[in-house]
Amino acid sequence: MSALLIDVGNSRIKWGVLDDGAIRRTGHISREKIKEQGLAALTSKLPRRVDAVFASNVAGTSFATRLSGVIGMHCNVDVHFARSTGQACGVVNSYRQPRRLGVDRWVAMIGAWSEVGDACLVVDAGTAVTIDALDPTGKHLGGQIIPGVGLMAGCLAAQTSDIPNIQRRASSQGSGMEMFANTTAGAVGHGALNAVVGAIERAEAVMGRNGADSAIVLTGGDASRILKSLDTEAIHRPHLVLQGLAKLLEDS
Repeated sequence: MSALLIDVGNSRIKWGVLDDGAIRRTGHISREKIKEQGLAALTSKLPRRVDAVFASNVAGTSFATRLSGVIGMHCNVDVHFARSTGQACGVVNSYRQPRRLGVDRWVAMIGAWSEVGDACLVVDAGTAVTIDALDPTGKHLGGQIIPGVGLMAGCLAAQTSDIPNIQRRASSQGSGMEMFANTTAGAVGHGALNAVVGAIERAEAVMGRNGADSAIVLTGGDASRILKSLDTEAIHRPHLVLQGLAKLLEDS
């Protein structure tokens, strides 16, 4: 069976085709482009011949309805959406009301657990940054949500009079002595990046002090930049949510 897997995020939509246990033919498109050109900009890139479509969506019910109708017609199959549940694939949800946990966080944790199978921090660094902790048994310990690098920089520009809006993010990594920039734009870029890096490294330290030597699993648009700035090793999985969708589908 082949399945089209779709990850609808705040800024981008990613996809891949699950075929014989492997995710192939991956791609992505910005939500802004879809807003400008319509969903045809997405469907023109997607395969038609699949047996199932399985999606994670954080763009709201209205967008989900539109997406379901258009892709359902394009692929001639029903579109199914992942939901946060009390437990799945070895992961136990910590929320008293499981559905209140963001489905992207839930599916990413399932993707990370299916690979690591041990204590880990699951970090999705996109528009917002989420950090979720799993113990060695797969129990979700809870998480954190902070503004992403771009969002932090944008908020500074919007709420101050002398700090500029960064049009292009700093290319150098914000570690070592390089974290001290000699321009205002550089200071904002490195400051925002290191705020995220610091949150991740502190979460790892707290896990370690509480007896859980945890792996860090990184995904999201800013993951590669964060990876370069971390003082510890991490696993970079650009398609972590798709991996989680694949695991859910295989276990269903």
